[in-house]
Amino acid sequence: MTKRRKISDFMANAMTYFASFISILMLVWIFFYIFSTGMKSFDFKMLTTNYWSTNYKIEFESPDAGSFEKPGSLGDSVAYSVKYGVGFEDVSTKSGTMDLQVVYIASDSPLNSGTNAVAGETLGQSQSIDLGSNVQRITYVNSDGSYASEGNSKGSSAAQLAAALDQSVSIDSMQYQTPGGGVGGSLKATLMLIGMTLLFALPVGIFAAIYLHELAPKNRLTRLIRSSIEMLAGVPSIIFGLMGVAVLFPITAAFGIKSTSILLGSLTLAIMLLPVIIRNTEEALIVVPNGFRDGSLSLGATETQTIFKVVLPSALPGILSAVLLSIGRIIGESAALIFTMGTFIMDKPTLTQNATSLAVQIWSVMSGENPNFGLACAISIIILVIVLILNLTIKLITARLMKKWSA
Repeated sequence: MTKRRKISDFMANAMTYFASFISILMLVWIFFYIFSTGMKSFDFKMLTTNYWSTNYKIEFESPDAGSFEKPGSLGDSVAYSVKYGVGFEDVSTKSGTMDLQVVYIASDSPLNSGTNAVAGETLGQSQSIDLGSNVQRITYVNSDGSYASEGNSKGSSAAQLAAALDQSVSIDSMQYQTPGGGVGGSLKATLMLIGMTLLFALPVGIFAAIYLHELAPKNRLTRLIRSSIEMLAGVPSIIFGLMGVAVLFPITAAFGIKSTSILLGSLTLAIMLLPVIIRNTEEALIVVPNGFRDGSLSLGATETQTIFKVVLPSALPGILSAVLLSIGRIIGESAALIFTMGTFIMDKPTLTQNATSLAVQIWSVMSGENPNFGLACAISIIILVIVLILNLTIKLITARLMKKWSA
C-alpha cells in the first residue's frame, strides 16, 4: 500500500511539474517570438506616426546648387548629394519593401525652398520635406537642358539618385510620400474606446453589484439574475458584435451617426464587460468583514451611508482589479469591434466615425494576402507594455490604499 501510494504521488507530482514546464515554455516561446519579430519593426516614432502615407509634390524655381560637405554623423550607407546637401538611404520598410528615403537635409539646402504643387488650400505655400519620407521621383535638369528623373518609382537606388543630382544643373520638382505604417490613430482610438466603455460600464456594473450583494433579497429572482449574469459571461464576443449592430446601432443612428463608430463599439463593449465588473465587484464586497457594517450601523449610520462610506472604500482594491480586467479586455478585443467600429484604419479618429483599435489593426495588417508579421508583433508589444503599465499602476494604488487603511 505504501509503495502504491508513493508511485501515485510520484506520478501526480510528475504531471504537475510537466504541465507547469509546458505552460512556462509556451509563454516564453510566445513572448520570445513577439519581441524578436516585433522589435525589428518597432520604434517610438510609430506611436505618433500615421498609418497612411501622404503624397506631396514640391516645385523649385531653379534652386542654386552649392557645395555641401557630408556630415561625419552620416554612415557609409547614406548616399550624399554634395550639390544639394541632402542624404538618401535605401531602407527596408515595416511592410517588407525597400524605400528610398530622405535621411538628412542641410539647413541651407536649396531643397528647403520648395513650394507645394498639390491642388488644395496649401497650393503655392512653402513646403518642408520630412525626414524619413520616401522619394518617389525627383525631376532635374541636365546640362544640355533636358529633363530626367530618378527615384523609387524609377527603381533607383540611393547612390544612383545622389550621383544623378550631382551631375544635374538644377532640380525642377520632387514627389515624395510621408512615412507611414504607424499606430498613432489606432492608439488614440483605443484610448477613446477605453474611456467611453468604462464611462458606460463602471457605474452600471458597480451599482448592480451593490444591489445584488447589499440590498437584493435572497430569493429566486436574485438567483435568476445571477445565473443570467454568469451565462452572459460565457457568450462569445462576436455575438455581442452582432447584437451591437442589430440593437445598439439604431440608438446611435438616432443621434445622427449613420455608420459604425467608436461610440457604438464602446456601448457594445460596455454590455460585454458588465458580467466581469459585476462579478469582481461582488467578490470585493464579499471579503469586506460584516463587522464593518455592524459597527457603522450601531453608530447610527443608515444602510446607504454604510454602503458608500464604509463598505465601498474597503472594497476599492477589488473594484480596481475589476477595472484592470475590463481595460485588458477592451484592449485585446477584436471580434466584436470588427462589426461595430469597422476595420478601416483612421489616422484621425473621432467618436462618431469608424476607426480601429490596436487589436483590430493587428487583424487588419494580418488579413491581407501578404500578412505583415513584423508590424503585427510591434503592435502586440505596444499592447503588452500598456497592459503592464496599467497592471503596475493598479497594484501600486492598491498597495498604498491597503497601507493607509492598515495604519
